[in-house]
Amino acid sequence: MSRDQEPLDIDIDQLLRESAQVAAEYDESEGSAEYAESQQQDLQDRQALRRVHGLSTELEDVNDAEYRQLRLEKVVLVGVWTEGTVQDAENSLKELRALAETAGSQVMDGLIQRRDRPDPSTFIGSGKVVELRQAVVATGADTVVCDGELSPAQLRSLESKVKVKVIDRTALILDIFAQHAKSREGKAQVELAQMTYLLPRLRGWGDSLSRQAGGIGGRGPGETKIETDRRRINDKMAKIRKDIKEMKVARDTKRQERTRFNIPSVAIAGYTNAGKSSLMNRLTNAGVLVENALFATLDPTTRQTKTPDGRIYTLSDTVGFVRHLPHQLVEAFKSTLEEVAAADLIVHVIDGSHPDPMEQIRAVRKVIQEVGGGDIPEIIAINKADIAAPEVMMQLLRAEPNSFAFSARTGFGLDTLLKAIETNLPRPRVEVRTTIPFNRGDLVSAIHDRGEIMSEEYSEHGTTIHAMVDGSLAEKLAALN
Repeated sequence: MSRDQEPLDIDIDQLLRESAQVAAEYDESEGSAEYAESQQQDLQDRQALRRVHGLSTELEDVNDAEYRQLRLEKVVLVGVWTEGTVQDAENSLKELRALAETAGSQVMDGLIQRRDRPDPSTFIGSGKVVELRQAVVATGADTVVCDGELSPAQLRSLESKVKVKVIDRTALILDIFAQHAKSREGKAQVELAQMTYLLPRLRGWGDSLSRQAGGIGGRGPGETKIETDRRRINDKMAKIRKDIKEMKVARDTKRQERTRFNIPSVAIAGYTNAGKSSLMNRLTNAGVLVENALFATLDPTTRQTKTPDGRIYTLSDTVGFVRHLPHQLVEAFKSTLEEVAAADLIVHVIDGSHPDPMEQIRAVRKVIQEVGGGDIPEIIAINKADIAAPEVMMQLLRAEPNSFAFSARTGFGLDTLLKAIETNLPRPRVEVRTTIPFNRGDLVSAIHDRGEIMSEEYSEHGTTIHAMVDGSLAEKLAALN
């Protein structure tokens, strides 16, 4: 546009045509398709959950008000190193930083204190409390995140001394779960876990602890405000448990159908952000959301797939684990974690590039043991072989029998991993030799899907098959004779 041209003189039709042309060229160049587009939409929706960025803290003391503006919180991390090496303590704080950033916070500083055990009053020692308060003031932080689970007394005491909001590791993980839950069952499970955590930590504001419920039926000694809140939370928790139990029926029905037809099931389990969803997408094109963040996916996804010889089995992507996973979450997500406990095989995905992969293995196996999956056969799938240190990969492969290295990003090692899954699937045990009439093609198809074909020939009487099948299918074939 020339300098003397007025804005109103612009040819609107020409601009619209240019815009349409640019959009068409972009679609052709980017043209991947529904899977990428749906993932992009999911990521945009998730980013919309982030707090408003750039607003500084407006309160000197968290006790001054009950509600604060929604914003990107600036946080200071603090941990207590009670056992292990200094590297272990630093790795734990780095993981806490990743959790805080996943929750939508900006990490300003981090402190670690060496102690035999956490202080029973303030979690950290009195001297470190002063240092923590100085760090909060210097960075303008409005939240302190502790690398551990704080008792209600520790929470109140530390908050009164540092003059900002204090949360612990459990509350942080629950917040991430609340942001990422999408299904009705997932949201109910997260809400139940949050209420279980909140119940012993209820507190009033000002003098509301002694405030009685008013109105008819509230006169006399009555209930205090906090007692009323506690009763309401218990009632709500009972309702949510009932709802989850009803939703569990649908999941159990689907699982029973798979069991009835003897379809083997494989559960993909592992530490959060190890690459479980990426592996699921590689093997089944499931379209599960993939994001470089902790607990990116919570809702389990089950897909049907086949071995190279044609046998059908299911793959289930499960919720990620983390060290010190809150017991409230394990309890609330038991119906989801049953996918692991009911599996015939567990593919345990490990992040080979992580600073301490062996600690990840221990944390995941502890949770699997808690949900009753400790005796299930396990394949160790070491992901990110393209960026992991070779010596670490070799150490893991030597330390863990039945382990395989692969890269979900490049596809390296996937064929070997698939062969290992096929080899470890339960095998049909009944040998049959039978001739199936041509009008019973459904039985031939069932043998291909659920059995192992030794030989197959066609004659004038039907299809002659020698195969290994399961017991229920063997009974149907025997009824033909």
